[in-house]
Amino acid sequence: MSVMITLPDGSQRQYPAPVRADQVAQDISPRLAEASIIAEIDGVLKDLDQLIEHDAAVRFHTFDSDAGKDVYWHSTAHLMAQAVKQLFPQVRIAIGPAIENGFYYDFDRDESFIDEELVLIENRMKELTASALPYQRKELSKAEAVQKFSAMDETYKIEILSEIPDGDTISTYQQGDFIDLCRGPHILDTSKIKAFKLLKTSGAYWRGDEKNKMLKRIYGISFPNNKLLNEYLRFLEEAKLRDHRKLGKDLDLFSINDEVGPGLVLWHPNGAMIRHLIEQYWKDEHIRHGYKLVYTPHIGRAQLWQTSGHLGYYKESMYAAMEVEGQDYYIKPMNCPFHLSVYKSNLHSYRDLPLRLGELGTVYRYERSGVLHGLMRVRGFTQDDAHIICTPEQLDDEVNDLIIFAFEMLRHFGFDKFLVYLSTMPDAAVGDPRDWETATESLRHALEKLGIEYEVDKGGGAFYGPKIDIKIKDALNRAWQCTTIQFDFNLPERFDMTYIGADNAQHRPFVIHRAILGSVERFFGTLLEFHAGNLPLWLCPVQLMILPITDSQIDYAKDLQKQFLARGWRAECDLRGEKIGYKIREAELKKIPYMCIVGKNEAESGNVTLRRHTRGDLGVMSIAQAMEMIQAEL
Repeated sequence: MSVMITLPDGSQRQYPAPVRADQVAQDISPRLAEASIIAEIDGVLKDLDQLIEHDAAVRFHTFDSDAGKDVYWHSTAHLMAQAVKQLFPQVRIAIGPAIENGFYYDFDRDESFIDEELVLIENRMKELTASALPYQRKELSKAEAVQKFSAMDETYKIEILSEIPDGDTISTYQQGDFIDLCRGPHILDTSKIKAFKLLKTSGAYWRGDEKNKMLKRIYGISFPNNKLLNEYLRFLEEAKLRDHRKLGKDLDLFSINDEVGPGLVLWHPNGAMIRHLIEQYWKDEHIRHGYKLVYTPHIGRAQLWQTSGHLGYYKESMYAAMEVEGQDYYIKPMNCPFHLSVYKSNLHSYRDLPLRLGELGTVYRYERSGVLHGLMRVRGFTQDDAHIICTPEQLDDEVNDLIIFAFEMLRHFGFDKFLVYLSTMPDAAVGDPRDWETATESLRHALEKLGIEYEVDKGGGAFYGPKIDIKIKDALNRAWQCTTIQFDFNLPERFDMTYIGADNAQHRPFVIHRAILGSVERFFGTLLEFHAGNLPLWLCPVQLMILPITDSQIDYAKDLQKQFLARGWRAECDLRGEKIGYKIREAELKKIPYMCIVGKNEAESGNVTLRRHTRGDLGVMSIAQAMEMIQAEL
């Protein structure tokens, strides 16, 4: 008996049945066999020692694929947990998944892990990799699994098992003396893990619930060779320098403190100025593109949120109700119901459409404290929300113009690399399938007409409509979510939105919900990290700092400031009695773009010595020349 193996290029190979997956890889190429992490057999990821007993399509995943990385990192998480259990036998294990970059494992331990202990764990991991312990899959009945993990006093595993139906088969993986509940697959043995680093520790509530015990989490990363590990560690160092939380503190832009409340941002004068400039540009551009700006309340009656469906589907992310005159009110988690209420306040004809309503609307959502992260994940944030209400005939033009508008705005802030995704209808969806098809094709047609490369996320749309997501890529090749162009077939139905068509009959309009920046807070953080704090000149809160060398030049410095301010530029004077070298260093650290240094010679000649942050001294020049140079950059 034999099996026919079909490879990704369409070629076929025949083997005596059964044949191990890694034998097929070895037959194709010893280099492929060495690099392979898992096998994909008929679309299902399997261990490399999987026996293939029937004709099958087979693909091998190396570390270069997302699936390969995921399995590699998850296998390293098991390795780390094994080392922890050997060094600290009293510790109970919880869960240890692969994440976007690396892995973590949660442990039940009274005291936190310290740096010296991380070194001990790394050293034990190295010993275990040298032992080449195989990852062995074992299937047990639920009763057998409960008995085994009860004997080890692994209470978290028993809790997980209690939620699995009694008749189900339980899969475990074991390497050496360590066993864990796991669906798999895994690498063949621990020797495949060549280079790794434990990065940091933190606390994490069991299952993300503050009512549960705080566990101790260890994060790590691993790679097939030291070169990749060293490159990643250099990337982390650069990321630390670009961290918006560090830059926010260094440049005195914003703060978040527990006294005010976790996830609630205080905007300092410098940060508030940058935010004002972002928002003013946003408003000007939206007016130019035919949007009508609106302002809506921060709270609404419970009935509004019942109609919108938020109380039914989103209540866990909403803040608790407040009672006013016997009525429950909720602080808004979204702006959509208010915008649709604005539309419904008047009757509309097809001649009134499209109607584009835009708002920089602040919303509040309850996020668990464990997921809050600087400006990127907060509890109070301002969305650059807009809703386009249009007829089916207007759909293609609106989508086309909207995509152009989104890229135009993002490029204005310096972004030039993007990832674009088209998410289509999921299994659980509301609305007429014909409307889904019309909307999806409108999105697809616009992307293709504009020559924009995109990936299809099949079934990845929200239950209420297909969407386009635009992510920006930064200098470290990280992707950040910004623009979402989302159709909504749910709210127009719930709010019974209509317009009078040319046939004098009522029709349901199409509603496009879109945000270009996403949220002002997250966009602000992304902008800081993208530019490493060196913002474009038009966005800098202080564009020029005038630095007199001695007190004798103070009057001249103030006169210069007046001239710059008259041009509409943001200029300040550093009049402290510090040495000029100190003042220059301070201005450089604050990333102020231009410095005008004025001493005795400059004051007498009516000139300035101009200096540009990141470029250094530009030389002595007239005030007119300096203004011309700055204006050219603006």
